[in-house]
Amino acid sequence: MPPKVKLLPQFDPSVNYSLFLIRNRLLNAIRKQATRFNGRLLDFGCGIKPYESLFSVAEYIGVDYAGEGETYTKEKADFLYDGKTLPFADNYFDGIFTTEVVEHIFNLESIVPELRRVLKPGGELLLTCPFAMPEHEVPADYARYTSFAVQDLFRRNGFEVVHYEKTGNFIEALFQLWIIWLDQGMLHRVRKIPVVRSAIRALVYCTLNPLALLFSRLFPRNKNLYLNNVLVLKNKKP
Repeated sequence: MPPKVKLLPQFDPSVNYSLFLIRNRLLNAIRKQATRFNGRLLDFGCGIKPYESLFSVAEYIGVDYAGEGETYTKEKADFLYDGKTLPFADNYFDGIFTTEVVEHIFNLESIVPELRRVLKPGGELLLTCPFAMPEHEVPADYARYTSFAVQDLFRRNGFEVVHYEKTGNFIEALFQLWIIWLDQGMLHRVRKIPVVRSAIRALVYCTLNPLALLFSRLFPRNKNLYLNNVLVLKNKKP
């Protein structure tokens, strides 16, 4: 397992952060799978490359969509693409990493063959996407994939599912949605009083996040509702 490199606070959050549950579980899952990769790695939909330091690879290349609609900066992207064709030769990458991206692609099934084209035969794709998560990056938020749908989509397009897991569970998903509701609703009402809002936020998050983890340990774990899909997919040889 790679060393625990400190990431930006919003991607490696403490319990006083509103998205602690989903981001913490996601980080742990990515960290476990990052050791699978070496050589040349593509970060598809890279954004600010928040997880780059988790990968010990020879070359880390980020590509992002050239169009508009995203709220994040694209300054760290090494390449931009038109949403249809990736600017790389066939079999160019040893591996691909894409996290919290596919829900923002309206025509995902038409992009999957492009990912397969630039990935070497036998190369692996590490993909994550949310399940229990409110709309975000609107209006470019198009889908939530069940565990069955996302695996079937990639199997139909030439990939083998090597690893699949759900992060979180029913209890953690409910708490995460509750915290987001409080953050966007009740706490939004005191936005003009920063000191009060910060104090209430710290109290709410530092209470509910640990409580979610405690309840998750005490009660049976039901994963019919969960936080994220995490998949490792192998490009089948033609």
